[in-house]
Amino acid sequence: MTDLLADVRGRTALDRVSSLPGLAAVGREAGDAFGGVLATVGNTPLIELNRVAPGLDARVFAKLEQFNPGGSVKDRSALSMLRDAIASGDLVPGRSVVVESSSGNLGVGLAQVCGYVGLRFVCVVDGKTNRQTLAILRAYGAEVEVVTEPDPRTGEYLPSRLARVRELLATVPHAFWPNQYANPLNPRAHERTMHEIANAMNGRVDYLFCAVGSFGTLRGCARYIADNGMNTRIVGVDAIGSVIFDGQHVQPRHIPGHGASVRPELYEADAAHHVIHVSDLDCVAACRRLAATEAVLAGGSSGATVAALARFADRVPPGSHCVLIFPDAGDRYLDTIYSDSWVTERFGAVPGWEEQEPDRC
Repeated sequence: MTDLLADVRGRTALDRVSSLPGLAAVGREAGDAFGGVLATVGNTPLIELNRVAPGLDARVFAKLEQFNPGGSVKDRSALSMLRDAIASGDLVPGRSVVVESSSGNLGVGLAQVCGYVGLRFVCVVDGKTNRQTLAILRAYGAEVEVVTEPDPRTGEYLPSRLARVRELLATVPHAFWPNQYANPLNPRAHERTMHEIANAMNGRVDYLFCAVGSFGTLRGCARYIADNGMNTRIVGVDAIGSVIFDGQHVQPRHIPGHGASVRPELYEADAAHHVIHVSDLDCVAACRRLAATEAVLAGGSSGATVAALARFADRVPPGSHCVLIFPDAGDRYLDTIYSDSWVTERFGAVPGWEEQEPDRC
C-alpha cells in the first residue's frame, strides 16, 4: 500500500527541501509571496483552558488553529506546499491543475490558495466528508470528486482516494500532486507552529499534545523542539483503529482527519515520546465538554487531544505546562459530533460531559 503514497517525480517539490529558507523567512512567506487573505495564515491565538481538566495540577493551553483564514491548521501546509511549487515553476497559474486527496481541511486550505492565485483544483474526498466542507470547497471553486466505494481489502476510503488521485495524475494535463502524506513542506510549515507556541509560552512547554493524520503537524513540531533544545515531551494522539503508530488492526472510524488507514510516509517512529489512542466516542465526549465548560466549539481532533490529556493526567507532574493543538473548529461537525441523532445512531447514547473526570475521558 505504500506505493500509493509514493512521490510522483517531477510533480512535487520534494527534492528541493534542502534549499528552503530559514524559519524567519517561513514566517514572512505568506505576506511576501501572496499577500491578501493568505498573509493571515499563522499567528493563531494560544488560550488557557481553566475548566476542562478539573483536578489536574497543571496549566493547560490550546493553540486555536481555527483562526487561520481557511479554518484549520491545514492552511499552513497548503500554503507551504503550493508556495514552493509556484516559486520553482512546477505550478503555473492558469495552466497547472492541483490534484489532492483530503478528508476535508487540507482541501479547504488548498482551495483557498488555488482560488487566490488562479489555479484549478480537483479535490478527491470520500463519503465521510461532511456536507459543510463540501459546500466550502465548491464555494471556493474547487472541483470535488467523491469516492463512494472503500478499498475492498481494508474497508477504508483513503486507499481508494489515493488510487483516484493516481488516475487523475495520469489523465489530466499539467496535473500536480502536493502529496500531503509525503511532502516535507507539510511538516516544515509546522516548525512555525511550534515557534509561535514556544514564543507565547516563553519557552516553557512541558507537554505538547498533537493529534495525527498526515503526520505533518507532529513531525514539524518535533523538529523545531529538537533543533532548539527544548525539553518538551510530545504526546502523539491517534485514533483507535488507525495504523499510524501500531501499524496494524485497521478499524472503522467516524471522525474525519483523525488517524489513518495507511501509514503516511512522513511518519517517524521516534517523533513522539508518548502515544495515546482515543476512540471516536472519546472525541465526542471531549468536544462537548469543551463547548460546555470553556465555550470552545472544537473539531474532532481537538477533542481527541483533550481526551488524551485526561488519559495521560496521572503522568503529568504538578505545575506542568501542557499545550494542546486544536486543528479546527466545530462548525463543520454540527451534523456529526454535535448532533445527538448522529451520535446515538453510532454509539447508542449521547455521552454526558459532566460525568467525565480527567482520568476517565
